[in-house]
Amino acid sequence: MSLTATGLSIIAKLIAGSSVRWVDCQPETCQRVYFANHTSHLDAVVLWSSLPRQVRVLTRPVAAKDYWDKSAFRRYIAGSLNALLIDRENIKVHRSPVELMIRAIGDTHSLIVFPEGGRSVSDEIGEFKSGLYYLGKKRPDLELVPVYIDNLNRVLPRGEFLPVPLLSCITIGPPMWLETGESKMDFLKRACDAVQRLKDLELGSYD
Repeated sequence: MSLTATGLSIIAKLIAGSSVRWVDCQPETCQRVYFANHTSHLDAVVLWSSLPRQVRVLTRPVAAKDYWDKSAFRRYIAGSLNALLIDRENIKVHRSPVELMIRAIGDTHSLIVFPEGGRSVSDEIGEFKSGLYYLGKKRPDLELVPVYIDNLNRVLPRGEFLPVPLLSCITIGPPMWLETGESKMDFLKRACDAVQRLKDLELGSYD
């Protein structure tokens, strides 16, 4: 891991003050797809930074090319994260986002994805798009791990450039897999419900 990536990890933790809770899941180096709710451009950076170093070096965030390719600084950050940038505006059948992700992870790497596609404008978890389902279908060996990220939409509010140092929390839940014969709709609802349960667990901890 480069010095830049290590420094970025430290800075992200200082800004977001994120605490991490593993619920019925352990930080392992096996191949996984961490799938999380999405409310801030900091989500990928903070979640990646929150993973233990031995897991982090094998994990690639999936991010939107139209955002992270806009400036040299953003490209530098994305490169430090070893992020996989997906072109959402020029999708080709033979180079679909799912195919690119499958190629990118090979036999060793894991991914961080945000199944809602874009950032949610509220605290509610939006409908999941189909990419997670096809990842599970094409690579049934991958552990699909739900994650709930709390409060990052307040650390970097929509439309703002500078983050506001606040406490955030990341809750990582038990792995799941696509079940035999499970429909796309049923699986995506089950995956979304898994993230929602982590949100409810997080909210319950404040009661």
